[in-house]
Amino acid sequence: MKTCLFLAATLAVAPALAAPESYTIDSRHTFPVFEVSHLGYSLQRGRFNKTSGKIVLDTAAKSGSVELTIDAASIDMGLEKWDEHMKGEDFFNVAKYPTMTFRSSKLLFSGDKVVGAEGEFTLLGVTQPLKVTFADFNCAMHPYAKKMACGGNAAAAIKRSAFGMTYGVPGIGDDVKLSIPVEAFKD
Repeated sequence: MKTCLFLAATLAVAPALAAPESYTIDSRHTFPVFEVSHLGYSLQRGRFNKTSGKIVLDTAAKSGSVELTIDAASIDMGLEKWDEHMKGEDFFNVAKYPTMTFRSSKLLFSGDKVVGAEGEFTLLGVTQPLKVTFADFNCAMHPYAKKMACGGNAAAAIKRSAFGMTYGVPGIGDDVKLSIPVEAFKD
């Protein structure tokens, strides 16, 4: 009887002892997009074409981390001349600050589902706290790659002036919305 009770107790605790799983960001399906008001006429959007990073997930412990690095020089506004201006000192100053990063060691859960992350965002050498929300985050066997993958849609908002990017404010909006579709494969 004692053996049965020990086995039952061990099995009940086993899921809580599951090891964290590590996932590598799939740069082919992770493109951070931003939008900002342009002189009150329209919302202008741009994206970054090169990202890298890791997601560590422990669903049993409801914990994990996210590390995302964005190559600032991979900015894509749709026009080469506009891209060059955005890479310059007025905006992303890629010669001095080649990357932006988001690092979080706190994932937020609703039940068993990841719904956000709290961490720090670094832009132009300035680091500020940032809360990111996730919509539709899930993990499952990838139908084509035939291995586990996780993904979702991250969203956040920043004031670019908080990072020292003040060119054109207020005509070019200070409030920037970030949208990041994220996919990652299990290591």
